[in-house]
Amino acid sequence: MNGSLNASKKGFSRWPDASTRARTRWSVAKLERQVGRLLERNSRSAARYSIAISEDDSVPAKLKLQWNTHSQWEDWANLTEGTYILRSNIHDWTDEELWKTYIQLSEAEAAFRIHKSDLCIRPIWHRKQGRIKAHILICFLAYALWKMLQKWQSRAGLGDSPRTILTELSRIHSADIVLPLADGSQRELRLRCVVRPEREQQLLLGRLGLSLPQRLRPPDLAAQM
Repeated sequence: MNGSLNASKKGFSRWPDASTRARTRWSVAKLERQVGRLLERNSRSAARYSIAISEDDSVPAKLKLQWNTHSQWEDWANLTEGTYILRSNIHDWTDEELWKTYIQLSEAEAAFRIHKSDLCIRPIWHRKQGRIKAHILICFLAYALWKMLQKWQSRAGLGDSPRTILTELSRIHSADIVLPLADGSQRELRLRCVVRPEREQQLLLGRLGLSLPQRLRPPDLAAQM
């Protein structure tokens, strides 16, 4: 497919009488700048066209813009639109094996991101080797729990993003109720109660098969036992 456009002061037009709108001669550089801005605003489809500017004494602007489309670009766009493409130098793999291997790579990259962001394995502020190893070990154990929560969440039909679960459950808090005893000993009775979860949190806990206790043992009493 090809065509031609006459240059006018208002830009490019498909109308046959566009040449009558130009009253002065246009420069090639000015027209090229307008074409460049047009292609820049439509960068995804710019490769579809080849554009040439030539002189034309039959119009007042003395310039003509000629264009044509590349059929190869349209064929490639029709084949690749909405398609996920993987390229590999290994020819004896099946499509399923190639996809599984690629998913393993993405999972490894996601693991590094989780270690650095959510589990804070970096930066390491310790200077002694033993503390550095302990820090990495704790992060490794935390990642093992992270993957366990991910599998648990997936089996419950809640997706595979533990960050969403942790963010939602982090809004559940406990509160201490302190009551003075009536025996005059100035001692206090401390009750640690769990705040009742909201409806969305109750549904989430139900899908995971969890139930919250109404009361928790205070840390000081647990340490004495």
